Parts: sequence; C-alpha cells; structure tokens
Amino acid sequence: MVGIDQVLEKLSTVIDPDLKKDIVSMGMIKDLELNDGNLKFTLELTTPACPFNVEIEDDVRKAIADISELKNFDLKVTAKVMEGRSLDDDTGMATVKNIIGVASGKGGVGKSTVSLNLALALQQTGAKVGLLDADIYGPSIPLMLGMKDGSMEVEDNKLQPADVHGLKVVSFGFFADQSNQAAIYRGPIISGILKQFLVDTNWSDLDYLIVDLPPGTGDIPLTLAQTIPITGILVVTTPQDVASYVAVKAVSMFEKLNVPIIGVVENMSHFVCPNCDDKHYIFGEGGAKKISEQFKMPFLGEIPLNSGIMSGSDLGKPIMMTNPDSPSAEAFRKSAKNIAAQCSIIASKLQEEMASEGSSETSDKEPTTESTPEPTTTQT
Repeated sequence: MVGIDQVLEKLSTVIDPDLKKDIVSMGMIKDLELNDGNLKFTLELTTPACPFNVEIEDDVRKAIADISELKNFDLKVTAKVMEGRSLDDDTGMATVKNIIGVASGKGGVGKSTVSLNLALALQQTGAKVGLLDADIYGPSIPLMLGMKDGSMEVEDNKLQPADVHGLKVVSFGFFADQSNQAAIYRGPIISGILKQFLVDTNWSDLDYLIVDLPPGTGDIPLTLAQTIPITGILVVTTPQDVASYVAVKAVSMFEKLNVPIIGVVENMSHFVCPNCDDKHYIFGEGGAKKISEQFKMPFLGEIPLNSGIMSGSDLGKPIMMTNPDSPSAEAFRKSAKNIAAQCSIIASKLQEEMASEGSSETSDKEPTTESTPEPTTTQT
C-alpha cells in the first residue's frame, strides 16, 4: 500500500526552476493527507507571479501519476511570497516583505511608466503591492493614475496611502500643486521626506513595495539604500549606448553600497510594425543586454515602444488597466514575473545565510540539527 514516504520521494523529484531546489525541501508541500489511497495536498508557490507555476504544477501531477496505487488525487495551488529582506529592523516596515527600488542612470527612459505598470502587473497576479513615488522634484505617478487632484490622509500620525486599482500609493505629488509649483529643497530635506514616506506610512501587509526613484545617483537613491534593508534594485534603461553607459553608473553605485541588483529591464526596446509584425530597433539594439552581461545580472525583459503606453500615462490610464491583452501589457507581465522570481531567489539565499549564521552561533553551545521546512502530513 502506498505511504507518505513514497509520495514525498516522488514529489522531491520536482525542482523549482528558479530556486534550483526540490519542492519538498523548500516546504512547498502543505496539508498532505493520505487516506486509503486518496491523496490531497496544497502546493504553495513562492509567489503568485511565479513564471513557472504551470510547469511546476504539471511536474507535480506527472510525479504523482507514477504512483499506481493511488485512487484519487486532489491538488490545491496557492502562493505565499517569500521575504526578500531582513524584517528584524526597527524602522516599522516589518510588514513589507520585499522592497524594490527602480532606478535609472538618466531621465527620459520611461522609468516611472515601467514602475507603475510593473506594480499593476504584480498586483493582477494576486500579490499585495504598494507604489512609492520617490521623485520629490518631479512626482509623476498621480498624473499617470489619473489622480492629479488626489490626496492622502493622516491618521494616528501615520500617512494612509491612496488606494488606486488595488495599489497602495504614496507620492509627494499628493501634497504639492503639480501644475505650477516647483519643489525647491536641499538634499537633507529631500532625504527626510523620503524617510517619512517609508517609515511613517501605514503600508499594512505588502508582498512588494515598488519605489520609483528619481534618475541618477543622488540623495534619494542613497537614502533608500542606507535607511532600510531592501530586496534589491531594478535598473531601467533604453537600447541607446548613451543610456546604457549612464545606467552603468547607477549599477556601480548600488554595488558599492552592497545592495543586490535584481536585474535590468529595457524600455522602448523596439517597435513592432502593426501591418507586418516586423521588429524595428529605432533606438539601437542590445543596450540592456550589454549591461546584463557586463555585471552578470539577469536581463528581465524588454518593453516595446508603443504610443498607447505613452498616451495612457498622460491620460491617467495605464496600459495594464486599459489594454491588458496587448503585446505591451504582456511584456510588462512577463517582466514582472521575472522580477518576482528574482526576489524569491534573493529571499532563498537570505534564508540560507540566516540559517548558517544561526547554526554558527549555536555550534559552541550544543550540537543542533539544521531544520528544513517539513510538509504537514496525515495518513490514515
């Protein structure tokens, strides 16, 4: 008669393509019950935006199909986002599992448009997502969301983010008249505003907080890197050599600060002819891939040049909401899944480091056995 050990042995042959580990040792098998040949359990993915969710589920079903003694099999698939940053800091942001800074070396590469649509793409997978517009001098997210006259409330000395399309949104644009006022502040004040937006905001429980940084390597990117533990930095560039050349400076800065680089996304990568479907590389080709190869970091996606993306941003109608089936929206969706996968990889490495530190601290006291997540099982 089939037993739980046989089931787990079969499931341990299923490898997560991103984490390069089997799903049993990763603790992705939950509530396993085996009753007289009737098997059921939950497969808990590391993120609802997992790019290999279909493949992993198929591999699980194939592995179980090899057990001929089973009568019935009931599989439930869920997701729980892994924590890609240290949550034991005292900044008050322990409810945010992953903080992703979106940076660029120069302006004009569409970084804010990419930040917004990636946030929406992650939210549409079922993840809880926040968006912080950290460009104090030129906040653009409220305009892109159709909230030019929007505002935020303060309750119990905490900022309450605006709720837009399911996103928790904070922006300096909610506090300033964007039509005719310029933000004229020195660096220390700018840094103070960002710190308030980060730690004095009621973000509640978030899987991902996307931070849209201003271009360059100034005070705000430095403040983000030095104020709180973050998951990593996403670099946005365009294909031109000049854009990729400047983006390299941003990558170098964060590497010096020991901040992980999640990867690079190329915006305005190419134009697809609507009549012939041919790709035209109007701004050159391969800028982001050169950065990826130079710094040995993942190339996470390419967003095509599309007038609908630009006009949608100007009208407060992001393409992920107005045309979710378009090739551009699909490109954002694919990039978002790749970003989520990299966050899971970073989270897995962080868990290994914490486990290693914990075992080294106790090694001088008494022998211990390093624990791995065990599936909860029941057999009758």
